[in-house]
Amino acid sequence: MSKIRRVLQLLHEADLSQREAARAAGVSKSCVSDIASRARAAGLPWAQARELDDDALHARLHPAPVARSARHLEPEWAQVHQQLKRPGVTLQLLWEEYQLAHDGRAYKYSAFCDKYAAFARSLKRSMRQVHKAGERLFVDYAGQTVELVDIFSGEITRAQIFVAVLGASNLTYACATRTQQAEDWVRSIIAALEYIGGVPRLLVPDQPRALMARPDRYEPTAHRLLAELGDHYGVAILPARPAHPKDKAKVEVGVQVVERWILARLRERRFINLGELNRAIVPLLTQLNERPFKKLPGSRRSAFEQMERAALSSLPAAPMQVARFRQARVNIDYHVEYEGHYYSVPHRLVGEQVELRITDQTLEALHKTQRVAAHVLSGRRGGHSTTAEHMPASHRAHAQWSPAKLLGWGQRIGEACAAVVRWQLEHRPHPEQGYRACLGLMRLGREYGVQRLEAACARALSIRAPHYKSISSILASGLDRHGTPAQLDLPAMPTHENVRGPDYYH
Repeated sequence: MSKIRRVLQLLHEADLSQREAARAAGVSKSCVSDIASRARAAGLPWAQARELDDDALHARLHPAPVARSARHLEPEWAQVHQQLKRPGVTLQLLWEEYQLAHDGRAYKYSAFCDKYAAFARSLKRSMRQVHKAGERLFVDYAGQTVELVDIFSGEITRAQIFVAVLGASNLTYACATRTQQAEDWVRSIIAALEYIGGVPRLLVPDQPRALMARPDRYEPTAHRLLAELGDHYGVAILPARPAHPKDKAKVEVGVQVVERWILARLRERRFINLGELNRAIVPLLTQLNERPFKKLPGSRRSAFEQMERAALSSLPAAPMQVARFRQARVNIDYHVEYEGHYYSVPHRLVGEQVELRITDQTLEALHKTQRVAAHVLSGRRGGHSTTAEHMPASHRAHAQWSPAKLLGWGQRIGEACAAVVRWQLEHRPHPEQGYRACLGLMRLGREYGVQRLEAACARALSIRAPHYKSISSILASGLDRHGTPAQLDLPAMPTHENVRGPDYYH
């Protein structure tokens, strides 16, 4: 006989007290009290209990506990995880809303927090951090590269793959660049901002030398070009700590996803340039962002549209012009040289060191961080871009002349003089050099007279020496008075067996 049955028998049939029944059954008084209480709670009189076998009697007094899920309504933990990414949303707020919606069947706050923590641990390690919407954009380069094959030479180069991931929605951007230099980093970040259509509050790169002028764990100094990007777009630069990949775990996983979802699908294709490779990346990137999450609702794209797009700041009216920086010394002619073209700076800076800031359209000269000159970028090698304000006063007088004005003056002197002026303007590496020669011709005209100048120009043309020095020498020696060589009556060439006649050259 079970002790439960024995205790009930002693209480009801023998009509013993609980203390006496405990002594007779060999159990404690509290055990007897517990059995009696359970029988009353189960509504089980001794007459019915006597008919039950031991297992059935135990089951009536010790029913199986009701499952917690039957008493409490489980929240949608994936929705809780996504809602926490919205600005200002906390677990306390979400628990209060959950409790109001399910009064009487809601977990207490401590249990709610414990269960959410367990859910977060079940996600991928890199997803445990909760990133607020519109807060961070993580950027990095993938370890894998893609071959580019030159169709003419067969030379193989390797394109680098840039990846950017938004912290809250995981929206991903990828593109191919030629290198991982500072210009490629910044151009790719600008393209990523254009792709997402807004600006986050923080930009989280690694600390490569291309981006960091002085990498440091505590106070890294950004490269000047990256600092310009931060100023132009109003985004704060927060580099990850060196050797701490968890600081940018989002993009670490994003790189893996891009390598497995995009690069793996392109592994059998061969590309001849960056444009072709980037065109192949675009549709796969669209598919990646629209692919449903496995443990969370929606996709990268839908999560971005629902909670992150509105949290981003607006893009500036115009994208940043990516600049290159070069050091240059101002030459004696108050010009600096860049890629074979010469740009003027104020003449007071002759001999000084300046910094050139070059974009796709412009070249600026900076002296002690102050801009002192700006020009439209020119690809004409040997050419000059000169601003009148940069010239000394004596040079400005030369600049008052224009090619049309100089040609008009030459034509007023005569056809030969006009031809010499035209030659000066067309055969000098810089127009100013031709202007100076023409001004010299004007001085010769004033000194010798316009008729002698025209004759000297004709003689210089006939001997194929239309230079200022030649014309000046002709006038000084008086050769202009003897006509051109073609007009002179030269003696005929003597006939001799050693002299080849014109027939020899036919």
